[in-house]
Amino acid sequence: MGTPRGVFSRSSSLESLGPKRARLALVRSPACGPRGPPAPAPAPAPAPAGAARPGSPRMRTCAPPLLGRFHGYEERREPGIGRGAEDEAQEPPAPLLPASTEVNALVEEIQKAEPLITASRSEQVKLLIQRLQDKLRQHSNHTFYLFKVLRAHILPLTNVALNKSGSCFITGSYDRTCKLWDTASGEELHTLEGHRNVVYAIAFNNPYGDKIATGSFDKTCKLWSVETGKCYHTFRGHTAEIVCLSFNPQSTLVATGSMDTTAKLWDIQSGEEVFTLRGHSAEIISLSFNTSGDRIVTGSFDHTVAVWEADTGRKVYTLIGHCAEISSALFNWDCSLILTGSMDKTCMLWDASNGKCVATLTGHDDEILDSCFDYTGKLIATASADGTARVFSAATRKCLTKLEGHEGEISKISFNPQGNRLLTGSADETARIWDAQTGQCLQVLEGHTDEIFSCAFNYKGDIIITGSKDNTCRIWR
Repeated sequence: MGTPRGVFSRSSSLESLGPKRARLALVRSPACGPRGPPAPAPAPAPAPAGAARPGSPRMRTCAPPLLGRFHGYEERREPGIGRGAEDEAQEPPAPLLPASTEVNALVEEIQKAEPLITASRSEQVKLLIQRLQDKLRQHSNHTFYLFKVLRAHILPLTNVALNKSGSCFITGSYDRTCKLWDTASGEELHTLEGHRNVVYAIAFNNPYGDKIATGSFDKTCKLWSVETGKCYHTFRGHTAEIVCLSFNPQSTLVATGSMDTTAKLWDIQSGEEVFTLRGHSAEIISLSFNTSGDRIVTGSFDHTVAVWEADTGRKVYTLIGHCAEISSALFNWDCSLILTGSMDKTCMLWDASNGKCVATLTGHDDEILDSCFDYTGKLIATASADGTARVFSAATRKCLTKLEGHEGEISKISFNPQGNRLLTGSADETARIWDAQTGQCLQVLEGHTDEIFSCAFNYKGDIIITGSKDNTCRIWR
């Protein structure tokens, strides 16, 4: 039996440790060793909600930093955070390029708006639009079937990740290994051994896909060759568990986030530490680069998000507004917005250029466990412990549709590359595929015998990988 809601425990067994619950709260197992709470930070002056403070440490707004999911405090919302009439589901927008679009008329509109598109180029533009329509139609009515069950590890999985082409994927586990799998056959290609504790955070260096990074509760990160399975480097320096990591888009750096309240940047070529990002007062549990690779965003249990320069390690902004632990933090595709999800039941949108809060997305009745943009950055999806997901417009900040049907908390949500489907993984042992426009559940992927904590589409959107606490992952085609 897992830790009851409202009860804080540091000694759950591995069998009762839910991977997603561990990710957000790290309810510790004996295998991770004893650990005391961090020293209390001095209480600073209060700050307004949604404020950003360039280069300065975050000020606390609510409960102290926690090592576990904590429900025993009275929730307090910052001004402007709440549920209002605008949170009701709005009429979803029309698809960006529906099949019924008259291509010739669209090309004429484009030519009027863009003088560089001359008549001689019109046929080329028509061809591009038709190809885009075909791409958006691809797999739109695809029904997935179970291709293979991989009894991947002897202890629960922690995460799964695909390379960009979808030709292979990796699984991390409490058994201290990471395994590389061939997606087409389901065959194991390599077992990456060497960590001395749970392998928790894993990633390919997409889009290249020739390297793998693994972050462990043993406080180290390792860099591996996809081709040979050999370890290039072991990055040492953190003083507590590594729970998140990310490659920069250029594949020259890997960033790691740790329970020691810091993030570190490592040089992939030399294996040396480049910078340590200090400023959070509690554990860092979310970390990602923007698409240009010049900024990093970190989310922490101290209720704040920080934005850093990748070239210098300097803190640019501290995003202040959430009143509970951060569960996710990421940039949109064009680097103009930052999306943050929190255990305070809200997501917030921030202007990435100045660190100002531009919207608070409300409506969920329980903690936000995951959130994401679609590939264009026009849609936002949120997944909650209340068992529902929601889709918002990034432009209007209105709720477009609500996804209802799961019978347990939703720990993972992602769009397919075309942006017309959503994939959710839940504690109810199922994953579901949804129409992103209407919120209709299109398919239920059943068969796992314990909670699903990780799931992902491949780049084409025609393969799904699901990972579960039942020690297996499944390939769906």
